[in-house]
Amino acid sequence: EGNEPGDSTKITYRELLHKVCQFANILRSQGVKKGDRVSIYLPMILELVVAMLACARIGALHSVVFAGFSADSLCERILDCGCSLLIT
Repeated sequence: EGNEPGDSTKITYRELLHKVCQFANILRSQGVKKGDRVSIYLPMILELVVAMLACARIGALHSVVFAGFSADSLCERILDCGCSLLIT
């Protein structure tokens, strides 16, 4: 479910696994490997869950940053965790 009361999406486990594997391959092609740190700056959408699970699948640590934060706040969090990739 999203932020709005009527905003929801239904997906099967099989569809979710397919999306997660696809995104994990994209992360790998960008050079993300086990132990790397990734920041995720997305609203409450399905792609947020896919990105989190894809990071977990390849062993990368992820940090979810609330999408309402300012650019300065986002920058501080990126620098603090030393992330190698930002997903928006």
